[in-house]
This record gives sequence, structure tokens and C-alpha cells, in this order.
Amino acid sequence: MHHLRASLKEALRARPYIFDTAVAVCVYAVILTASSARPRPRPELTPGLAVAALVVCGALAFRRRWPLGVLAVTVTGTVVYDAATSSQSPLIVVAMVATLSTATLVPRRTAWTAGTAGALALAASRVFTSGEAWLHPEVVGLIAWMGMATAAGDALRSRRAYVAAVEERARRAEQTREEEAERRVMEERLRIARELHDVLAHHIALINVQSQVAAHVLDDEPDQAREALGHIRLAGRAALEELRTTVGLLRRPGSPDEPPGELVTEPAPGLDRLADLIGSFTAAGLAVDFRTEGDPRPLPAPVELAAFRVTQEALTNVSKHAPRARATVRIVYRPRDLVVDVADDGGPLKAPAGAGHAGHGLVGMRERALSVGGTFTTGPSVTGGFRVLAVLPAALGVSSP
Repeated sequence: MHHLRASLKEALRARPYIFDTAVAVCVYAVILTASSARPRPRPELTPGLAVAALVVCGALAFRRRWPLGVLAVTVTGTVVYDAATSSQSPLIVVAMVATLSTATLVPRRTAWTAGTAGALALAASRVFTSGEAWLHPEVVGLIAWMGMATAAGDALRSRRAYVAAVEERARRAEQTREEEAERRVMEERLRIARELHDVLAHHIALINVQSQVAAHVLDDEPDQAREALGHIRLAGRAALEELRTTVGLLRRPGSPDEPPGELVTEPAPGLDRLADLIGSFTAAGLAVDFRTEGDPRPLPAPVELAAFRVTQEALTNVSKHAPRARATVRIVYRPRDLVVDVADDGGPLKAPAGAGHAGHGLVGMRERALSVGGTFTTGPSVTGGFRVLAVLPAALGVSSP
């Protein structure tokens, strides 16, 4: 039943003139029926009344397009007919319907002005036609009926406006929820992409370097080639372990498709693992000078993770673009922030920083620094190489969760 009512409502909204014409026909039928049933000496149904009712009721079919014009036609038709016949006709019903309709379609001030003018015109016609006083109950009642029609139309217009406002707020809220969900999905995709890039990039870079070494010395120095293959095996195993840990951290705990006992997660890497990270690069042949300045202290986990990933990606870029350079890593603990300074002396990079596909690493480092409220800059180092500088906030006394 509800579905049928909703479908009918949609159909009437799509074809408003059908509904308005039906209203006009119904009002016309009511007038003819009421006139036929009126006892004398009241005006009976005559051809003149039928024609006049047809004209004023027919105007109701255009009430949505010209509401004020339809009101003027119905009031004028009623006044003219009553004055011509010197009698009280039922055409006042048409004027009341037009008044109610006008009040639902035009602004409040206009509706009350038009309704008052129509009521006064009908009351004046009744006074001059019947000779009754302005305070006669029928004259006062006529004005009251027109006033109630205007008030009912005004209330209906206010309700429609309220319902429309509620629906619009609901639509906007739904749109906002969808936009927020889409934004969160994009942020999560970027976070996953950045995490996977940081996890795999430096291990693959080390594997690439060691594979080149193994290919170069395979015939002449098999022991060194065997050592390079061992480094490749260790780097591959480390990449798989970090990837497994990352997938475990990204997977929602308790997911139904998570095998029991699988994906044992580990804490996100922090500054305590920098020594192991740098050791993996030195084992691959990259000369790294690591220094820590200031008073080391526990920092928030996001800050430590950002510092670790920035250092990892910066050294990965050095190993890819300046493999014979000497890199310097400085971690400076300051009262209000943590400085991560990675520079090399190997001359300019082979690929411009941030250019083409090689720029994802720099973009990821910048995003990590900005995500914790820090700053990130790149440029030439004082020794002629390339420098990465990240300043991350680290409030004194904040411990990692």
C-alpha cells in the first residue's frame, strides 16, 4: 500500500496538470451537486451558473503556473455572477480553493495580501448585492472562510518547505558521508602504497646492487659472488618478513578470512632499528657514517616510524643513484623536535629528484614528515651530493604507545 501511494505521488509530481485538472473537475462537480440539492428560495442550478462555474473551475487547472491570476479570475467570476444574479452563489468554494492554492505557491506576504484583497472583494460584493451590513454574520463568515483558506495554504506551504529542508539536509549529509568515506579510502590507499613502497624499495635496491656485483665477479671471484648471493638471499628474506609484518598490521584484527595463528604482527620499526638498517646498506657496499646527537629518548611511535622510513628511503636513493658515494646519517634529538639529516658526497643524482617514476620515494618521505606535523626539504649537500632533511616534532616526555 505504501509503495502504491509513493508511486502515485511520483506520477502526480511528474504530471501536475493532470492532478490540477482533476481538482477542477471535482470542485465543479461539488458546485453542481450542491446547487441541485439547495432548497428554495436559494439559487438553483441554472445554465448560467453551470457556465460560470465551468469558467472559474476551469481556471483551477492552471493554478500552479499562474496562482495569482487564477485567484483573480475566480474572485472576479464570483463577484460578477453574484452581482448579475443578485444572489448568493456557491462559487465562493472555487475562490476558497484558489486562495488556499495561492498561499501554498507564493511567498507569505504576497499570499496574505492576495487573500485579504479577495476576501474584501467578495464581502463588498455580498454587501452591495444583498444589502446586508458589513458586520452581518454571513459577511463576517465569508471573510473568515477566506482567512482560514489563506492560513491553511500558508501552513501547508511551511510544511512543504520544512520537509524539503529536511530532505535536503539528509541528502547533503549522505553526500558528506560518501565524500568522507571516499576520502578515507583514498588516504588508506596512499598509506598502504607508501608503507609497501618503504618496506620493499630498499631491499629490492640492495638485491639489485648485489646481483650486479655477483654478475660482475662470478667468473673471476666466485667467493665474492657467493657472498653477494648470500646478501641477496638475506635481503629477500628480510623483504618477505617486513612485507608479512606490514600486511599483518594493515589487516583488520579479527578478520574472518585471517587464518588462525597466522600473520603474527610486530611493532612498527623505530629508531632502535636504525643500526640494523644501516648495517644492511653497509653490507651491500654503501659507505655510511651514522651519528646520533643530543639526548636519545622515547618518542611517539608515528614520529619514530616516520624517522625510520625517511632514513631508509634516503639511503635507498643514495644506493640507487650514487652507489659509490659516502653517506652521512645524523639523528639529532632537540628539546622540541627530532632532526633526520641524510646527505651524500657522490655528486648529483643520476635522476632528478622527484622526476618521473623515481619521484615516489621523495613524495613518500614528504608525506610521512607532514603526516606527523613536521617539515621536509631536499637539495644539494655542502659536499656536492644530495641532502634530505626532515624536522619532526618530538615533545619532551612523550613516550611511544
